[in-house]
Amino acid sequence: RTWGQGLMNMAGNAAGRVKIGVLVACAMVVLVSGDEPEVEIDVTFKPNDCEAIAKDGDKLSVHYKLTLESGKVIDESKTRGKPFEFVLGKGMVIKGWEAGLQGMCKGEKRLLRIPPELGYGMRDTGPIPGGSTLVFETELIDIFDGPKKEL
Repeated sequence: RTWGQGLMNMAGNAAGRVKIGVLVACAMVVLVSGDEPEVEIDVTFKPNDCEAIAKDGDKLSVHYKLTLESGKVIDESKTRGKPFEFVLGKGMVIKGWEAGLQGMCKGEKRLLRIPPELGYGMRDTGPIPGGSTLVFETELIDIFDGPKKEL
């Protein structure tokens, strides 16, 4: 008798349905309770006076340098002479940026290590090989509509 036939036979009676229900519930707990990938954040510079902090809905102006773990430079906004602008929390950037730039002060610099699950995943994207951990040097140049520091 195969494993699948055994499950089908158990499903035929009430006790079997309970066993299958418990088996399915245990499998769901295993799937749900896995470790979620996180962005590693290293604050490399923080201004003494944090007048505005980045939050969802703010338009941010950010200079960045993207490298792979090997050190290979992929992209750098400063070479174009213009920071990258986007609205935080609107899905305009990879999930790693959405998480890694939250709460950042204007003028702050952070190093973000973004796992593939929060970057481009397992697919090749331009010069970025699938499964790559991304390393971003970021500098928050400006926040538009950012909350002001409470006095």
